[in-house]
Amino acid sequence: MAIAYNLTSELRLRLKKPIGTLIRGSFDETMKTFKGMMEKEKPAVIISVGDTVSKNLVKNRVFPHLSIVDNRVMRKETRPIPITAEKTINVKNPRGTITEEAIAGIQEALKSSCSVKIVVDGEEDLLTLIAVFYAPENSFVVYGQPYEGVVVVKVTREKKAEVAGILEAMKNVRKAK
Repeated sequence: MAIAYNLTSELRLRLKKPIGTLIRGSFDETMKTFKGMMEKEKPAVIISVGDTVSKNLVKNRVFPHLSIVDNRVMRKETRPIPITAEKTINVKNPRGTITEEAIAGIQEALKSSCSVKIVVDGEEDLLTLIAVFYAPENSFVVYGQPYEGVVVVKVTREKKAEVAGILEAMKNVRKAK
């Protein structure tokens, strides 16, 4: 399993802050606001990252083109969420990394004409960056912000450039011995 990117301690702090619009509130409040954003913006594609946010979108009749889950909530095992996707892709992605396998899975899912669920063996959080980087412009990437609400990233050329800078800082550079 080839690791493409590693999280650095500097970036860990930076990425604790939302990279999109934070919608604060309960699940019901955040979903109501999110649906309003969807009606106004008409996103090309909706991508959910995380078990809780994916489950809540489906519960509120919002069906993402791509859901990325790891069957964990707040790092604790949970029952697999009942998302009906036409295709499931399984990838390995250890905590604090982004693997080539996970990148390929997201690229494959975004090229697919059917709904896809990616089940991650490891951790899915950093895959938000890859989803933003490869999603078509005017897509929404939605993820949870623990104890606060949900974050909606509207994919724009500027947002892709911001994410490219973060990924460049994470590039897996082998240290010479």
